[in-house]
Amino acid sequence: MKRLSTGETYSHAADQPWYLSSTVKVPIAITVLRQVDAGKLSLQTPLTLQEQDKVDGAGELSWAENGSRYTVESLLTRMLGVSDNTAANLLIRTVGIDNLNSTAKSLLGSKVELTSFVTVRREIYAELHPDARRLDNQQLIKVAGPDIGPQRVAAVRRELDLRERDLKAKNFSEAYARYYQRGMNTATLQGYGDMLEQLVRGKLLSAQSTQAIFKMMKYGRRGDYRLEGGIPKSEMIIHKTGTQHRRACHMAVINPQDVARAIVVTTCASDINDRTEAGVVFQRVGKAVSDVLISRTEAESQAVRKPAPLAGAAAGTTPR
Repeated sequence: MKRLSTGETYSHAADQPWYLSSTVKVPIAITVLRQVDAGKLSLQTPLTLQEQDKVDGAGELSWAENGSRYTVESLLTRMLGVSDNTAANLLIRTVGIDNLNSTAKSLLGSKVELTSFVTVRREIYAELHPDARRLDNQQLIKVAGPDIGPQRVAAVRRELDLRERDLKAKNFSEAYARYYQRGMNTATLQGYGDMLEQLVRGKLLSAQSTQAIFKMMKYGRRGDYRLEGGIPKSEMIIHKTGTQHRRACHMAVINPQDVARAIVVTTCASDINDRTEAGVVFQRVGKAVSDVLISRTEAESQAVRKPAPLAGAAAGTTPR
């Protein structure tokens, strides 16, 4: 957590690597918008959906017809708004994975390696068996039907025609643990926070593209999910969540349009239930930010505006 006006910072484990899950979609968006700023793309450039882009996850593009066309702006909005993985893959293919990683390393740290979401799925399943790297896109969507657990393991086995004794991991928890240890799609919270700070200070994108990404990151649309649940509705936020097996993240900037009031919050959790416990933990973080930084900022502002006491005030009174 960092208050940009003063540099005041609170942190815990901010310098250790964290799996970012779908919060990697912010550096993807920045990479795309830099190409817009450079004139290589425009927000209205039409892009064509291909089979190689499709993967499971939120959003509807995985079910759209191959050859369907979408503007860059609509894909960015889908990727950041509903976290559509297929939209993200199409954008990554457009800008190129090498270009994406060059940008990500400059923003998040030199050791960062981002991949497409198709690669994420194949590499996780490859921890069950290496042959999973040859699963095609429709197979990836199909095996994602059952919840993570024995039924999805069985689905992978069926698609690869494997026996149970052929598996290289006992279950999905072991497969995910091995995948996380490989360090793909991972960065420090400090690095991610630095990226968000540079974004709101207008140092990463043109003014027009900065406002565009704010809108796509739900500026002006408040909810109660995770960090939002602990932050007063009066505060404007840009944010992006990420969820993976027993991992969750929520990255945000409170009051991004006003650097004098802006607060960067980058938070991740591991080894907890990503669907139930993570929300409670992040809401408590949001409440702590509100209590320690937002409320105190308001109190300090009121103190500055408060008139000085008149000379000859009653004896025995002590200002606090």
